[in-house]
Amino acid sequence: MADQTNIAILGGGLMGAGIAVVFAKAGHPVKVYEPNADARDSLQERASQILNALRAPLASLDHISVCDELEQAVSGAAFITEAAPEKPDLKRSIFADVERMAASDAVIASNTSVIPIGQITEGLASAERMVGTHWWNPPYLVPLVEVVQTDRTSTTTIWKTLSLLTSVGKSPAHIKKDVPGFVANRLQHALWREAIAMVAEGICDAQTLDHCVKSSFGLRLAVLGPLENADLVGLDLTLDIHKTIIPELDRSAGPNPFLEEQIAKGKLGCKSGEGFRAWTEEEVAELRNRLTQHLVKSVTTG
Repeated sequence: MADQTNIAILGGGLMGAGIAVVFAKAGHPVKVYEPNADARDSLQERASQILNALRAPLASLDHISVCDELEQAVSGAAFITEAAPEKPDLKRSIFADVERMAASDAVIASNTSVIPIGQITEGLASAERMVGTHWWNPPYLVPLVEVVQTDRTSTTTIWKTLSLLTSVGKSPAHIKKDVPGFVANRLQHALWREAIAMVAEGICDAQTLDHCVKSSFGLRLAVLGPLENADLVGLDLTLDIHKTIIPELDRSAGPNPFLEEQIAKGKLGCKSGEGFRAWTEEEVAELRNRLTQHLVKSVTTG
């Protein structure tokens, strides 16, 4: 794509605003479509806070404009990212409208975190230019963007997307098979499934479980992936360990009943003051700040 690519972001919420900042910071003109007036009115301020957190010039705000009409946002855009709520019917509707309104050679991407891209693009005439781009929260700090192809996505679309994302400082990963959750979320939720099962079975409480993760293999994950670790210790040892541990792991085909029980009790996590553990407002603020500072340090020193 050209040095300056017209970008359209469809949705100006948490993810949409962050993605807009990434492209604007790299000098690309960005139009953000947001149907909610409050979200529209607050977007520039939220973008400003992100830039301040990154210690980046506020001049990047000049590259971001906010629209209340979808067609206005996608008009002239060469790369369009949908960042709407995680509702398949809504995303399909947006893609159908964008296909009709956008330039015929525009790349149309979805930021869904788990929905197969083929479900969103099913039945659309130009699905060869449609692709998944799963950004991670916060998108301006986490390097990974999973670029997910369907069986109809063209090689040109993949190449354009990978090239553009790399040019704005992201670390894209080409996911060649369109499966629910793609790669990183499948791994993350496999861990969550086992973690919830262990707490439900009374093996340990939630704080102990999180402590075990953060104080052991969590420390090395940033530099040692699971398969690198297997190679490092030896596949023969890995096989021996798996013969003992794999049969013992949770095999639930759906959400753990313990999780459903927590929700039925109104225990929704930080937003309700209690989830797997109780939270004060101060503890939540401290946790969010600790996470942000860790990610900022990782990005600036990596």
